[in-house]
Amino acid sequence: MNTERELLKGNTPTLVLAVLHDAPRHGYAIAREIERRSGDVLRCKEGTLYPALQALERDGLIAGEWVRDQGARPRRVYTITPAGLAALEQRARTWERFASAIQQVIAGGDDGERSATPERERGGGLPGRPQPEPA
Repeated sequence: MNTERELLKGNTPTLVLAVLHDAPRHGYAIAREIERRSGDVLRCKEGTLYPALQALERDGLIAGEWVRDQGARPRRVYTITPAGLAALEQRARTWERFASAIQQVIAGGDDGERSATPERERGGGLPGRPQPEPA
């Protein structure tokens, strides 16, 4: 779905910071951890991940260092910086507010009244919402 790809693209920096909060990782490991934590719903492709890593490093939110394990190719391992930790906290608060607001709109507000819409009148609706009784 194109919408999911755009949502992931816009939130990749926050996801990277969240993963690096727990431990330093190289790019491939960051992508796999995002996939693991999301139950394989979020798939980070190189074209999205590496530009995000470069921007985060340029902005001082992560630091990268080339590491060479014996017999392996060198890999750039990223660590979250103190500025990155602060940014992650701010981004998490912003995300919580945003997600809550979206959920409130989808749920129809907090007044308990749900107005009839053409889709609901046709028997459609949103997941988790009661469907109208057939006439």
